[in-house]
Amino acid sequence: MTRLKLTLLAAAVLLAACASSPPHTDAPADQPEGSSGYSEKPGWSTRSFAVATANPLATQAGYQVLKAGGSAVDAAIAVQMVLALVEPQASGIGGGAFLLHYNGTEVEAFDGRETAPAAVNERLFLGTDGKPLAFYDAVVGGRSVGVPGAVRMLEMAHRQYGKLPWADLFQPAIALSERGFEVSPRLKTQLTSDAYLRKDPVAAAYFFGPDGAPREVLRNSELATVLRKIAAQGSRGLLEGEVAQAIVNKVRSHPTNPGRLSLADLSSYEAKKRVPICHDYAARGKDYRICGFPPPNSGAIAIGQILGILNNTPAASLPLTTGMGGTPGTTAPAPSADWLHLYTEAARLAFADRNQYVADPDFVPAPAGNWMSLLDPGYLAMRARLIDTSATGQSMKTAKPGNPGPVAISFAPMTDQEEHGTSHISIMDAAGNALAMTTTVEGQFGARQMVSISGAPGGFLLNNELTDFSFAPSGADGKPVANRVEPGKRPRSSMAPTLVFDKATGQPVMNTGSSGGALIIHYTAKTLYGVLNWGLNAQQAISLPNFASLNGPSILEAGRFAPAVVQALQARGAAVQEHGMPSGTQAIQKTTAGFFGGADPRREGVVSGD
Repeated sequence: MTRLKLTLLAAAVLLAACASSPPHTDAPADQPEGSSGYSEKPGWSTRSFAVATANPLATQAGYQVLKAGGSAVDAAIAVQMVLALVEPQASGIGGGAFLLHYNGTEVEAFDGRETAPAAVNERLFLGTDGKPLAFYDAVVGGRSVGVPGAVRMLEMAHRQYGKLPWADLFQPAIALSERGFEVSPRLKTQLTSDAYLRKDPVAAAYFFGPDGAPREVLRNSELATVLRKIAAQGSRGLLEGEVAQAIVNKVRSHPTNPGRLSLADLSSYEAKKRVPICHDYAARGKDYRICGFPPPNSGAIAIGQILGILNNTPAASLPLTTGMGGTPGTTAPAPSADWLHLYTEAARLAFADRNQYVADPDFVPAPAGNWMSLLDPGYLAMRARLIDTSATGQSMKTAKPGNPGPVAISFAPMTDQEEHGTSHISIMDAAGNALAMTTTVEGQFGARQMVSISGAPGGFLLNNELTDFSFAPSGADGKPVANRVEPGKRPRSSMAPTLVFDKATGQPVMNTGSSGGALIIHYTAKTLYGVLNWGLNAQQAISLPNFASLNGPSILEAGRFAPAVVQALQARGAAVQEHGMPSGTQAIQKTTAGFFGGADPRREGVVSGD
């Protein structure tokens, strides 16, 4: 990229920071919305390429890179660096990511998941009484911080698929950091509601004014300094030298909850390439190939199990119904109670297996020696027979894990824990490459620890990813939990970057993923089912009301389902909870004319392209 193009790229993002929405997006006039809001979005048609992210400024950065001839990987790097600035509550250079990439021939999985420091042990999250810590007692401070892997993973992907110089991709975020940006309603809402961020002096001085209210405009020269180092030195600029020392100092010197991260942990971090999880799926007379990320990620397996189990029930014969499915208080298509019964039962079965088996494959063997055993058609058909599919079929309430093969594995199931955070990016470039990347610092604002080299306000937030491990290392029977803490291990994740292909032609059909902790699995499964089974476009599928089960109650998005639906599920014996479910789903479909993208009406995201 010439210096002129580089300057224009950064200038375009700066202009977008001053505008209500980025050019080339046709974003609704009332964007962006806060995290608890809902604003209908139209979907976006493009011809040559498309980029979908959770923030208009990040989408603009990706658009400019693609416009300048960059690859999908190039655009993802620029997007991630801008998200580190404008959406620090969800992702950034202090966290990790899973990147799924299609190069026109094959799908590859790049693993940038955080790892546990070498000095930890399985009792990391046990108190002096031997009992698991309260969740936020574990999260806030240095104890929960894992080795951040996103930057080194992006560097690995760029070596293979980058078209533009690495350093150039950081210029939009650097320029925006120096110039400043207007705090979005969602970020302002989360700053106002967070009970822990103010306890970190650096973060408090950066995010909040003297009156204690969130600042309206943020400038982050400290982050710009770090980004310049990474631009010049690669991932070594983050994981070695003075930035690495600042990270270690922050983690180990926390006054009440220090961690065990070391300089050696940072410098020795390795991003990995893994074999994707791909499985066949039939819907509406068409055969698809769905690809997702393998363990330590659980998203692809759980989604594949849910969809596969549903295909062994009458679910496909149940269309959408007219209900409270659109903007809260209006009537629009929504799943029926009968379909929701089948879906939540399938979800219970999938989550039972997830909690029993899925963990870092470098530490835990796959059941029956192969993770695909959990997606074997015969096994899924057997699991589906556990669902009562009669007209008045009763919920199993809580499912037990299955046995997918003859090789017995002696682990205790992991008990339910909170999961949060994340941001999703979907990109389709002009050369036919597709990229789905989900990126995270785990909780809202991660560990609530902000790293600043100089100590001045600003910098970047550290993840609390280690709390994705099981706090209890063993079950009541003394058997170890597969997802227990171990040195160098990667915690189980629910992220679900997903690429869908036409099985007959091998061509991409859809690119999607979401934010939302453990509910990512359901948000992504809903979007896939809406497009593939109900024939909706990406925007319509994302906008459907949300629903879930984590192998307990049936969870429905508050205000989005008719009372009769709730009552019908309760009549089947299910405990029903209604909650706000602010998903952050992005999706791009391949069309005959180019692409069609959708972004979640519950978040600030937009889609852009030519």
